[in-house]
Amino acid sequence: MHEVSIELVPRDRETLERELQQVRDNFPEISTINIPDLLKFSLRSWDACSQAKRFFPRTIPHLRAIDFDLSKPFPLLETFTQNNIDSVLVIAGDQPQDMSRRVYRTSSVALIRAIKTQMPALKIYAGIDPYRSGIKDELDYVKRKLEAGAEGFFTQPFFDQRLMDIYHDLLSGIEIFWGVSPVMSVRSKDYWDNLNNAIFPPDFEPTLEWNRRFARQALEFARQTDSSLYFMPIRVDLVEYLDGILS
Repeated sequence: MHEVSIELVPRDRETLERELQQVRDNFPEISTINIPDLLKFSLRSWDACSQAKRFFPRTIPHLRAIDFDLSKPFPLLETFTQNNIDSVLVIAGDQPQDMSRRVYRTSSVALIRAIKTQMPALKIYAGIDPYRSGIKDELDYVKRKLEAGAEGFFTQPFFDQRLMDIYHDLLSGIEIFWGVSPVMSVRSKDYWDNLNNAIFPPDFEPTLEWNRRFARQALEFARQTDSSLYFMPIRVDLVEYLDGILS
């Protein structure tokens, strides 16, 4: 297996500091931190990753393509250089609910190409969403991102290894961080079902036991396929969820 990452939500600097310390103290197998850029929090992903550098050598900020105006130079060149951020994850980005916030018609593919042109040494990851459309359409999208300069991918969370097997076979030779996220309530499952069209296996249960069992299964899958894995533990205690799964 290449790497194990954990996605931490940048609620504020104090909370992030506490969670970084918790991860480092309890889970030495985790080598990478990835941080989303969420509009409801003031702490931006790249600033949170700069903070996380004190705990982990590799931090990966998420960048929302629609936040960047490609008629201007990429504004984070100096920030990335000064803070030794050598990898980013480019996603499309959801439209903000606050319509006063300016966004642009910038696609993931366009932002990947622009960043790669201006920072060729920066490693760019892109997203794979197995629920967005048909498999062929998603694979075509992956190809366009690779042609633009992406070198690896983070997937949306999987809940069924059978679907992971299919995507692994179709994406042979491509660096993948497989996503895993605990779903701990019927309401949370409804969110994934209705808003993301996620696929759950017939035996799914919104319990800690089921989610820990699937986390072990996904970790073993990553080891067997020599790929990487990231955990997205939203609204669940990190240690309770991962204790005994990661050393």
